[in-house]
Amino acid sequence: MKQHIQLPALIACATLSLVSCVSTKDHNDAVALAKHYQTKLHEAEERLTSLESENSKLKKAMAQSDVTALSEAGYGDIDARLSDLQARIDSLGRPLNDIERFDVEGGYVLMVQDKILFDSGSAELSGDGKTAIEKIAGEIASQAHGRIWVRGHTDSDPVSKPSTKQKFPHGNLQLSAMRAVEVAAALAGTDKVKSRDIVVAGFGQHDPLKKNDNAESKRMNRRVEIFVADAGK
Repeated sequence: MKQHIQLPALIACATLSLVSCVSTKDHNDAVALAKHYQTKLHEAEERLTSLESENSKLKKAMAQSDVTALSEAGYGDIDARLSDLQARIDSLGRPLNDIERFDVEGGYVLMVQDKILFDSGSAELSGDGKTAIEKIAGEIASQAHGRIWVRGHTDSDPVSKPSTKQKFPHGNLQLSAMRAVEVAAALAGTDKVKSRDIVVAGFGQHDPLKKNDNAESKRMNRRVEIFVADAGK
């Protein structure tokens, strides 16, 4: 009777031992596989970090090269070329039109009042703004030209409307830069001007034409300047 009881017990013990042996092997295989992929992941992350570092270095080198090239080409003194705009405006003896052209050394500048381009506190071109940019692009494309600088400006009134502050948390500087970007994109979007020729800058309230002490002066300061360099310059 005892022999009949022991046999099933031995079979059960052997079965449990086999299961335990198979489970241990699977576990070890799984651990080894996990370590393999962990190593591969670590190697991939190292390669990605290396590539990102190299990409950053290349971008900096290209940016420095571009700045150097612009400086050597004489574009570093655009502010000096536009410094007499206030005197030129005063000599007009009349209020500024929505779009004014001034010939300057090495090219010309189109001064565009913001009211025909954007609604207050907005960086989205209005319908009239798109029409104006289309005409400006045609004028630029009508003759050979060099690089084009699109420069956004605001008055000194701080961005205060909650919805506007949400869009432009960095205030007038961000607003002016985004407006310049939109004008540049619209110029390139006409297919009359190549995007590779366009440089964008935002000045906020830091480069006014007049003191921001009355409504008319503030209106003049809210503008986009498009400086078009002569061909070959």
